[in-house]
Amino acid sequence: MNRTAEINRKTKETDISLTLNLDGTGQSDIETGIGFLDHMLDQIARHGLFDLTLKCNGDLHVDSHHTVEDSALALGEAIKTALGDKKGITRYGHAYVPMDETLSRVALDLSNRPYCIWNVDFTIDRLGEVMETELFGHFFQALSQTAGMTLHCECLYGDNNHHMIESVFKAFARALRVATEMDPRAEGMLPSTKGAL
Repeated sequence: MNRTAEINRKTKETDISLTLNLDGTGQSDIETGIGFLDHMLDQIARHGLFDLTLKCNGDLHVDSHHTVEDSALALGEAIKTALGDKKGITRYGHAYVPMDETLSRVALDLSNRPYCIWNVDFTIDRLGEVMETELFGHFFQALSQTAGMTLHCECLYGDNNHHMIESVFKAFARALRVATEMDPRAEGMLPSTKGAL
Protein backbone atom coordinates (compact mmCIF):
# COMPACT_ATOMS: atom_id res chain seq x y z
CA MET A 1 0.00 0.00 0.00
CA ASN A 2 1.36 3.40 -1.01
CA ARG A 3 0.45 5.78 1.82
CA THR A 4 1.80 8.97 0.35
CA ALA A 5 0.46 12.35 -0.70
CA GLU A 6 1.59 15.30 -2.77
CA ILE A 7 -0.12 18.61 -2.15
CA ASN A 8 0.29 21.84 -4.11
CA ARG A 9 -1.58 24.79 -2.67
CA LYS A 10 -1.33 28.28 -4.16
CA THR A 11 -3.19 31.41 -3.11
CA LYS A 12 -2.45 35.12 -3.22
CA GLU A 13 -0.90 34.70 0.23
CA THR A 14 1.16 31.49 -0.01
CA ASP A 15 2.58 29.01 -2.50
CA ILE A 16 3.10 25.58 -0.94
CA SER A 17 4.42 22.28 -2.23
CA LEU A 18 4.34 19.34 0.18
CA THR A 19 5.01 15.61 0.04
CA LEU A 20 4.27 13.13 2.83
CA ASN A 21 5.04 9.45 3.30
CA LEU A 22 3.33 7.98 6.37
CA ASP A 23 5.60 4.93 6.21
CA GLY A 24 8.88 6.79 6.08
CA THR A 25 11.97 6.97 8.26
CA GLY A 26 11.68 10.49 9.66
CA GLN A 27 13.42 12.37 6.85
CA SER A 28 12.45 16.00 6.33
CA ASP A 29 13.26 18.95 4.09
CA ILE A 30 11.32 21.97 5.28
CA GLU A 31 11.55 25.64 4.29
CA THR A 32 8.74 27.95 5.35
CA GLY A 33 10.76 31.11 5.93
CA ILE A 34 9.99 30.80 9.67
CA GLY A 35 12.86 29.10 11.43
CA PHE A 36 10.93 28.07 14.50
CA LEU A 37 8.10 26.57 12.45
CA ASP A 38 10.65 24.61 10.40
CA HIS A 39 12.07 23.26 13.66
CA MET A 40 8.63 22.15 14.87
CA LEU A 41 7.66 20.53 11.55
CA ASP A 42 10.96 18.64 11.66
CA GLN A 43 9.84 17.25 15.05
CA ILE A 44 6.66 15.88 13.45
CA ALA A 45 8.66 14.08 10.77
CA ARG A 46 11.39 12.76 13.06
CA HIS A 47 9.25 11.56 15.95
CA GLY A 48 6.40 10.31 13.77
CA LEU A 49 8.79 8.55 11.37
CA PHE A 50 7.11 10.35 8.48
CA ASP A 51 9.03 11.56 5.44
CA LEU A 52 8.00 15.18 4.91
CA THR A 53 9.02 17.88 2.47
CA LEU A 54 7.36 21.27 2.71
CA LYS A 55 8.31 24.39 0.79
CA CYS A 56 6.29 27.52 1.46
CA ASN A 57 6.74 30.93 -0.11
CA GLY A 58 4.46 33.12 1.96
CA ASP A 59 3.72 36.79 2.49
CA LEU A 60 6.02 37.16 5.49
CA HIS A 61 6.27 40.87 4.73
CA VAL A 62 2.71 41.02 6.12
CA ASP A 63 3.18 38.65 9.06
CA SER A 64 3.57 34.93 9.74
CA HIS A 65 -0.14 34.11 10.02
CA HIS A 66 -0.81 32.96 6.46
CA THR A 67 2.35 30.87 6.23
CA VAL A 68 1.57 29.06 9.48
CA GLU A 69 -2.11 28.53 8.70
CA ASP A 70 -1.65 27.40 5.10
CA SER A 71 1.22 25.05 5.99
CA ALA A 72 -1.09 23.42 8.53
CA LEU A 73 -3.96 23.19 6.04
CA ALA A 74 -1.67 21.54 3.48
CA LEU A 75 -0.25 19.09 6.03
CA GLY A 76 -3.72 18.12 7.22
CA GLU A 77 -4.85 17.55 3.64
CA ALA A 78 -1.78 15.39 3.03
CA ILE A 79 -2.47 13.26 6.10
CA LYS A 80 -6.05 12.66 5.00
CA THR A 81 -5.04 11.87 1.43
CA ALA A 82 -2.25 9.50 2.46
CA LEU A 83 -4.60 7.57 4.75
CA GLY A 84 -6.85 6.67 1.84
CA ASP A 85 -9.87 4.62 2.94
CA LYS A 86 -8.38 4.18 6.45
CA LYS A 87 -8.95 0.42 6.41
CA GLY A 88 -6.65 -1.35 8.83
CA ILE A 89 -5.36 1.73 10.67
CA THR A 90 -5.24 1.96 14.44
CA ARG A 91 -7.29 5.20 14.25
CA TYR A 92 -6.64 6.43 17.82
CA GLY A 93 -3.36 7.64 19.24
CA HIS A 94 -2.08 9.38 22.32
CA ALA A 95 1.28 10.29 23.78
CA TYR A 96 2.84 11.96 26.78
CA VAL A 97 6.15 13.69 26.12
CA PRO A 98 8.37 15.15 28.86
CA MET A 99 10.95 17.77 28.05
CA ASP A 100 12.94 18.76 31.11
CA GLU A 101 10.47 20.56 33.43
CA THR A 102 7.60 20.28 30.95
CA LEU A 103 5.06 17.53 30.32
CA SER A 104 2.60 17.57 27.41
CA ARG A 105 -0.18 15.23 26.33
CA VAL A 106 -1.80 14.81 22.92
CA ALA A 107 -4.71 12.50 22.07
CA LEU A 108 -6.25 12.21 18.63
CA ASP A 109 -8.83 10.32 16.61
CA LEU A 110 -8.72 10.02 12.81
CA SER A 111 -12.51 10.09 12.83
CA ASN A 112 -13.21 12.48 9.94
CA ARG A 113 -14.83 14.70 12.59
CA PRO A 114 -12.57 17.75 12.93
CA TYR A 115 -12.40 19.23 16.40
CA CYS A 116 -9.48 20.80 18.24
CA ILE A 117 -9.04 21.41 21.95
CA TRP A 118 -5.99 23.54 22.74
CA ASN A 119 -4.91 23.90 26.38
CA VAL A 120 -1.47 25.47 26.23
CA ASP A 121 -0.78 28.72 28.07
CA PHE A 122 2.34 30.60 27.07
CA THR A 123 3.98 33.35 29.07
CA ILE A 124 5.64 35.16 26.14
CA ASP A 125 4.27 36.53 22.85
CA ARG A 126 6.67 34.94 20.35
CA LEU A 127 9.34 32.29 19.87
CA GLY A 128 12.12 32.97 17.43
CA GLU A 129 12.01 36.20 15.47
CA VAL A 130 8.57 36.02 13.84
CA MET A 131 6.61 33.09 15.34
CA GLU A 132 3.82 34.43 17.52
CA THR A 133 2.86 31.92 20.21
CA GLU A 134 -0.86 32.48 19.54
CA LEU A 135 -0.36 30.87 16.12
CA PHE A 136 0.50 27.43 17.50
CA GLY A 137 -3.07 26.78 18.57
CA HIS A 138 -4.24 28.07 15.20
CA PHE A 139 -1.81 25.71 13.45
CA PHE A 140 -3.29 22.64 15.12
CA GLN A 141 -6.86 23.86 14.65
CA ALA A 142 -6.29 24.31 10.91
CA LEU A 143 -4.52 20.95 10.62
CA SER A 144 -7.36 19.15 12.40
CA GLN A 145 -9.89 20.67 9.99
CA THR A 146 -8.33 19.43 6.77
CA ALA A 147 -7.12 16.13 8.25
CA GLY A 148 -10.59 15.35 9.61
CA MET A 149 -9.07 14.79 13.03
CA THR A 150 -10.35 15.13 16.56
CA LEU A 151 -7.34 16.56 18.39
CA HIS A 152 -6.68 17.37 22.03
CA CYS A 153 -3.40 19.15 22.86
CA GLU A 154 -2.39 20.02 26.40
CA CYS A 155 0.73 21.21 28.14
CA LEU A 156 0.13 19.84 31.62
CA TYR A 157 2.89 21.95 33.15
CA GLY A 158 6.10 23.73 32.24
CA ASP A 159 8.06 26.94 32.62
CA ASN A 160 10.14 27.24 29.45
CA ASN A 161 7.98 28.22 26.48
CA HIS A 162 10.30 26.55 23.97
CA HIS A 163 10.07 23.28 25.90
CA MET A 164 6.30 23.63 26.17
CA ILE A 165 5.58 23.90 22.46
CA GLU A 166 8.27 21.45 21.39
CA SER A 167 6.90 18.79 23.74
CA VAL A 168 3.43 19.34 22.24
CA PHE A 169 4.74 18.88 18.69
CA LYS A 170 6.65 15.76 19.70
CA ALA A 171 3.59 14.34 21.48
CA PHE A 172 1.50 15.08 18.39
CA ALA A 173 4.02 13.25 16.21
CA ARG A 174 4.05 10.19 18.47
CA ALA A 175 0.25 10.11 18.74
CA LEU A 176 -0.16 10.48 14.98
CA ARG A 177 2.35 7.72 14.37
CA VAL A 178 0.33 5.34 16.54
CA ALA A 179 -3.00 6.34 14.98
CA THR A 180 -1.80 5.96 11.39
CA GLU A 181 -0.05 2.63 11.91
CA MET A 182 -1.55 -0.45 10.32
CA ASP A 183 -3.00 -2.88 12.88
CA PRO A 184 -2.07 -6.42 11.81
CA ARG A 185 -5.16 -7.79 13.57
CA ALA A 186 -7.49 -5.48 11.64
CA GLU A 187 -6.23 -5.93 8.08
CA GLY A 188 -8.80 -4.67 5.59
CA MET A 189 -11.18 -3.62 8.36
CA LEU A 190 -12.49 -0.11 8.90
CA PRO A 191 -11.98 0.92 12.54
CA SER A 192 -15.62 1.91 13.09
CA THR A 193 -18.84 0.09 13.96
CA LYS A 194 -20.68 2.54 11.69
CA GLY A 195 -18.97 1.21 8.59
CA ALA A 196 -17.77 4.67 7.58
CA LEU A 197 -15.33 7.31 8.73
